[in-house]
Amino acid sequence: MSNDKRDYPRAEIKWPAVIKTDQGTMDGVTSNVTPNGVFIHCQKPLKLHEIFELTIDIPNSDQTVTAKAEVTWSNRWGPDDDISPRGMGVRFVQISSEARKFIARAALSYLKSKEIAPELLQTLQTLIIDVDEVKRSVG
Repeated sequence: MSNDKRDYPRAEIKWPAVIKTDQGTMDGVTSNVTPNGVFIHCQKPLKLHEIFELTIDIPNSDQTVTAKAEVTWSNRWGPDDDISPRGMGVRFVQISSEARKFIARAALSYLKSKEIAPELLQTLQTLIIDVDEVKRSVG
């Protein structure tokens, strides 16, 4: 049993990402993808609590996810290995409901092929359904 307190299971999806700050831009690659945030592998992770613009390009599609994100975990100086990869964990502080839904669908699709507890998969499915229902009631 995991002590992980995340709302959604993490999907090891590798997508190219661009981090944009007042100091410029840098490239990274996502992993540990959830509708609430991602881990970004990059050579010069930002400092804790730094907020930045994030663009994630989805290969083999014309989909791009953009969000404002905040650094919640950063490995700037430690080893760059499987246990402590160089990069930063970020949470989305501003993201469209469509982008969040897209990430939930991609994570659900990825995780269906893994041995994940059904109740964790259900959290992703619920997010997808909730967004659909809100659109229908507003539209």
